[in-house]
Amino acid sequence: MGAEIARTLHAAGAHVALHYRTSAAEAQALVGELNTQRPHSAVGIEADLLDIANLPRLIDTTLGAFGRLDVLVNNASTFYATPVGEITPAHWDDLLGTNLKVPLFLSQAAAPALRRSSGLILNLVDIHGQRPLRRHTTYSIAKAGLAMLTRSLARELAPEVRVNGIAPGPVMWPAGGVDEKLKAEIVARTQLKRLGSPRDVALAARYFAADAPFVTGQILAIDGGRSLGD
Repeated sequence: MGAEIARTLHAAGAHVALHYRTSAAEAQALVGELNTQRPHSAVGIEADLLDIANLPRLIDTTLGAFGRLDVLVNNASTFYATPVGEITPAHWDDLLGTNLKVPLFLSQAAAPALRRSSGLILNLVDIHGQRPLRRHTTYSIAKAGLAMLTRSLARELAPEVRVNGIAPGPVMWPAGGVDEKLKAEIVARTQLKRLGSPRDVALAARYFAADAPFVTGQILAIDGGRSLGD
């Protein structure tokens, strides 16, 4: 999803700084792809986002490469099932850290540059921040917090910086796979009776970045109507 957002914003004219941690080969391949299309328009930055003290380096590296920052996309996420009886402090720290703590402190680090450019923070939330997902209590709590963080930052950083969110629904299956019967049930409960795609999320990101100058504090569900209920 992050790669598709990067490609879509790049195609619209943006220069992009791509953060990665473990997917170095994929990230560098994408940087090469984008620079082939438009030289010197993409850089890759390796970092552990949970090393909060190191987050300003990502912003400084981006400013050093391009001279300004217009959009911060908080897309990094950790997602896995943890039944309530098996939740540990380590699970809590991991899921709340990646999905909520990092977006807060990365937004904090980016805020001065975004104020100068009248920029945008875009948070990737989840429809399960409002509709809890079974066996994903901690994840759902984290995404609910990210939704509130989106609205809170929209107030705190106005009027210079807009802050919005995208809440994807069934657009990608988890890396570990999903039972085919469950897939069919999820599609059947989606109003449009089909899956979305990372492209649908990326187009929403482009809308907020390029075509929504008077929109802030909003979270747009990209879910084919799944959040309307059964």
